[in-house]
Amino acid sequence: MEKKSLSRPRVFFYVQHLLGIGHLARASRIAGALVERDFEVTMVTGGTPVPGFPGEGVQTVALPTVTAGDKGFSGLVDGDGNPITAAFQEHRRDLLIEAFRRTEPDVVIIEAFPFGRRQMRFELLPLLAEIAASSRPPLVATSLRDILQERVKPGRAEETVELVKNHFDLVLVHGDPGFARIEETFPLADEVRDKVVYTGLVAPPPPNEAAEKFDIVVSAGGGAVGRELIGAALEAAKLLPNALRWCLITGPNLPQADFDTFAAAAPEGVSLFRFRRDFGGLLGGARLSVSQAGYNTVCDILRAGCACLLIPFTAGDETEQSTRAARLEQLDLAGVLPEEGITPELLAAKVSFMLARPRPAIPPLDLDGAAGTARIIGERLSSRQSFPHPAPGLRPTRSA
Repeated sequence: MEKKSLSRPRVFFYVQHLLGIGHLARASRIAGALVERDFEVTMVTGGTPVPGFPGEGVQTVALPTVTAGDKGFSGLVDGDGNPITAAFQEHRRDLLIEAFRRTEPDVVIIEAFPFGRRQMRFELLPLLAEIAASSRPPLVATSLRDILQERVKPGRAEETVELVKNHFDLVLVHGDPGFARIEETFPLADEVRDKVVYTGLVAPPPPNEAAEKFDIVVSAGGGAVGRELIGAALEAAKLLPNALRWCLITGPNLPQADFDTFAAAAPEGVSLFRFRRDFGGLLGGARLSVSQAGYNTVCDILRAGCACLLIPFTAGDETEQSTRAARLEQLDLAGVLPEEGITPELLAAKVSFMLARPRPAIPPLDLDGAAGTARIIGERLSSRQSFPHPAPGLRPTRSA
């Protein structure tokens, strides 16, 4: 890695996606906004490589691949699907620490941890120890979506609070407090409230009009867990009027054999794609979006102002998407179907019902969270430069 410029503040941004690509997509939007604000950004990634991410202008350190063993997040596997070993963990840890030392950052952003990504403690706790021992510790922030996975195991929330108090200067919540507040899904948020800052939702910029128009856009995020949704939508299309035009976006991680099967079964009026760069524009011109309820997809929908039918992902006792979908339904911004037991007949009936409704009135939510994050980091970094750096091994005490 080349020597970093001394004239631009340096950001070391860690992001580990285990199943879908939502974490990587959100972090990449934030990294792009930091670059636009003249930060030098090094993003450390550890999941399956995704073409186009993290984006132009961002330097990348790719650690050996780690993914979830299954959609219930039970265990970690390497890029070949083998359970990771102690030696593998030590190698990744050493590569991460080496990358941190080379970068000599002014800011470290760690996506999700310690509120999530506990599976990566084997490398993140050593990284935090390395930061604390630095002669010139950087500003340290955790980067969180607005709605967290609600924890049920005793002691987890207390452990999170302790790590935040000892190692983090900022808790960046990428949401609008008028829609969701961190204390609603993290019970001990009050203990770290002085570090919490809301950035706004990290949505894309307003989309350009797409060259094609579809009545219904069905999307499965990264595609790792979207096979059932795409299959049900394909069959539902056969039960509804032939005049409706469907766009089915499977995501890049859908196995090729499944994609080929769906493509062969697609009836007239149904177009199948792995990915669409004009996704936001397609939503803007569509009558209805059908998708899971992931953070990034919902941000795309809100930005486009599209009517939506949400089928939240719930495997592995996941609660985040269900919470988001229920909140949008309460605001009359979405229809919701449970993931379990979905059938083509049920989906077709709900799509027909949603198409008959008027287009929703989107409330004035802050959707400029990428730029907001870059602004907040810039302001905090500027204000802390007037204070002396602590001795090695001591974290500075600051209010957020």
